[in-house]
Amino acid sequence: MNTKKTVVVGMSGGVDSSVAALLLKEQGYNVIGLYMVNWEEEGENGCCTAETDFEDVKRVSNKIGIPYFTVNFAKEYEERVFSYFLEEYKRGRTPNPDVLCNREIKFGPFKRQAEALGADFIATGHYCDILHEGGKHYLLKAADDNKDQTYFLNQVRQDQLDNVLFPLGKMRKAEVRAVAEKYGLSTAKKKDSTGICFIGERNFRNFLKNYLPAQPGKMMTTDGRVLGEHIGLMYYTIGQRKGLDIGGQKGDEEGGRWFVIEKDLGNNILYVAHGGEERLYARGCVAAQFNWIPAPPEKKEFVCTAKFRYRQAEQDVVATVEGDNVRILAKEPQRALTLGQYAVLYDGEKCLGGGVIDEILPQ
Repeated sequence: MNTKKTVVVGMSGGVDSSVAALLLKEQGYNVIGLYMVNWEEEGENGCCTAETDFEDVKRVSNKIGIPYFTVNFAKEYEERVFSYFLEEYKRGRTPNPDVLCNREIKFGPFKRQAEALGADFIATGHYCDILHEGGKHYLLKAADDNKDQTYFLNQVRQDQLDNVLFPLGKMRKAEVRAVAEKYGLSTAKKKDSTGICFIGERNFRNFLKNYLPAQPGKMMTTDGRVLGEHIGLMYYTIGQRKGLDIGGQKGDEEGGRWFVIEKDLGNNILYVAHGGEERLYARGCVAAQFNWIPAPPEKKEFVCTAKFRYRQAEQDVVATVEGDNVRILAKEPQRALTLGQYAVLYDGEKCLGGGVIDEILPQ
């Protein structure tokens, strides 16, 4: 009778999940690989990237000697993640579907499918760590600060973190690749995936206009000067400098490069400015529908750190709980806070959870 604990690993065809599966096998677990198909559209080069990634999953699984399966969650992804993604863009906001994908797919239907396969645990190749203590589940930062992915897991609920393992939590990326090379895994030198999870490395504007018709409009300054035409508000973010195509304007020589300061959805106007960036800075934000990990704090106001975007150093803040929302005031002014992104709180190595930036608090 096999008394080994069974772990189902979410395998993507990349080096991280490959090494996660390998390490768990080395630790004596009964490991099963499960590959998710969340998007069924062909890439710009005409080939289905899901098929290519699954081939890598098969090669790695055969190499380390584990069974593997595939499951299709494209319908669930479209209903739970992609529809939200489009609605947020219609509202003139900038969503982060990778965050929602973790809660709605990877730790939702995927976990239930893993349990149907007999899983005692599920595991992924995320760079983060976890502490199961006293019936609570604490999400911890990874040893590799440069790769830490707790930001993307800020919406995962307590019940979803039960019986979860993160094998790469105490490893650095270079170590992960070294392990893959040592064991001869085909993904050892595979390039890391970039871009939004389902879009991948393709032209974002071309992709988006297949689903949302672009509505060109005026690009102007706050004093009413029209500088040109924007191609659709959804294609721009606050603080953006590149791709405005309004060079050569009168006053450019003393003002510097133009940047986006506001999107007027009602009138379809993109407001821009140049010179000082004071208008891009804010005191903080209100994060809506905050998801606490593991639970709401006892104090309604407390000092901690925060990230307002993934690639950002943690900022010193004061957080105030206001029902389901959290008001976050930063010690230093914050540049280009963006509606639709996530504000995530930290206490040392612990990720306290996060919420969608729903209101920006001006200086």
